[in-house]
Amino acid sequence: MPLLGKAAVAMWWNVAEEHLSEFHEWHSKEHLPERLAIPGFERGSRWQRENSGAFFVIYELTAYEVLVSEAYRARLNNPTRWSTTMMPLHRDMVRSQCRVAASYGRGLATFMRTIRLSPEDGRADQLEQYLRQALSKVPERFGVTGAHLLRTETPSAPATREQQIRGADAAADWIVLVPGHNEAALKAVCSVVLGREALRESGAAAVDHDEPFRLVHALVPQDV
Repeated sequence: MPLLGKAAVAMWWNVAEEHLSEFHEWHSKEHLPERLAIPGFERGSRWQRENSGAFFVIYELTAYEVLVSEAYRARLNNPTRWSTTMMPLHRDMVRSQCRVAASYGRGLATFMRTIRLSPEDGRADQLEQYLRQALSKVPERFGVTGAHLLRTETPSAPATREQQIRGADAAADWIVLVPGHNEAALKAVCSVVLGREALRESGAAAVDHDEPFRLVHALVPQDV
């Protein structure tokens, strides 16, 4: 199936090596269950770049309105003692609250490639049309299991306590996610169909390809 819902929170950050062991325990034992207990959270997954402290995390939400729900805001404004300790360890934080513009494929797989991009002025419709057409066919390729397009739409709301502890978060603009079970196949797709040249010809002004992330842990509400 495609992403679970119509909205998502997509995040990237780095954790120093000396904190990785505790970070994994905290995120798996407290943070993921805490988030998946919030109404509207359908799945959370943590991905890590091999041999590094670089992470990608995504929470899939039933609807965009979950982002401003009382339950979610209350959780963000009342971090636990452990969370308060861990939040400052999130370095180079990019946090995007998104609507799901297009989603194709089935389930999770071992690897995830992420692409962050922005449209040129006046070419957003052209770029979205290209991406929708390209992404709809990507899961048919060998080794690829999905393709998703997210567009950041940050709610108008005061900074939460968690954000204040971390400091200012950056945000991506448009996001393309390509999961699969074959790392070489993902690299090929992201080098050609979703490569910088193809995307710029189709209306992208800036394109940032990330190295692949590997799935570490995923939860759904039934696990909590």
